[in-house]
Amino acid sequence: MPKMLIVDDDREASRELKTAIEPHGWQVELCDTGHDAMQLLRNFQYDFILLDWNLPDTTGPEICTQFRKNGGTTPIIFLTGRQEIESIEHGLDCGGDDYLTKPFIVRELLARIRSVKRRPAQVKEGKLTLGRQLNFDPKLRTVKCGDESVQLSPTESGLLETICRRPNSYFSAADLFEAVWPSETDSTEDIVRTHMKVLRRKLKLLIDTELIETVRGSGYLIRAENVQTS
Repeated sequence: MPKMLIVDDDREASRELKTAIEPHGWQVELCDTGHDAMQLLRNFQYDFILLDWNLPDTTGPEICTQFRKNGGTTPIIFLTGRQEIESIEHGLDCGGDDYLTKPFIVRELLARIRSVKRRPAQVKEGKLTLGRQLNFDPKLRTVKCGDESVQLSPTESGLLETICRRPNSYFSAADLFEAVWPSETDSTEDIVRTHMKVLRRKLKLLIDTELIETVRGSGYLIRAENVQTS
C-alpha cells in the first residue's frame, strides 16, 4: 500500500483528511512540525507528501527546498490558504509539484494526486535535445547543460514533453490543460500559465535562449529545429 505523509499543524484537519484519504488505498502518517517532517523524510520513504505552507517552526517551502536539495523526489502538493500568484510560483520554484488552496474538497485533492502520480507513466521512450545545449530526460525529469542541471516537477516535465513531442505545433493553454491535467480537476487554464512561467524560469537557469515561444492568439510553440530525439 502506498504511503503518504501529511504535514500540517492543524491536527483536527489532518485527522479528517487522513480519514477521507485512507479508503482510497493510502496508508497515511501525520506530523505537525517541520522538524518532525524532516526527520521522517530522512528515515522513511513516502510515495506522496501533502505539505502545509505555514508551520510552527518553519514553512512548507523551506521543507520542500531542503528535501529536494537532499535528493528527495517524492511528489509534493502544497496545501495553503494563500492565493497570490507570487506564492504559487514560489511553491513551484522550490520543488512543489502542485498547489491547492484552502478550503478544498477531497475529490479535488484526490484528482490532483492521481494526476501527479500518473504523469511519469505516460512518458515516452527517448531523450530530447533542446536547442544545441540542453538534454531533456523525461523519465528522470531533468534538463542538463554540461555539468549543470535542473529538476522538473511531473507537471513541468509533462508540459515540456507535450510541446516537444509535437514541434511546430501550437498549444493553447486549453490544449495543455487537457493534455496534462485530469478531466475531473476544478483547476482553470490559469494554472497552465503559472506552470509555464516557472518552467521557462528553470530553463533560463541553463540557457538564455527562449526555446518555448508564445505566439499571441495561437499559443505555445517550440520549433522543429530546436528539438531532436535520441
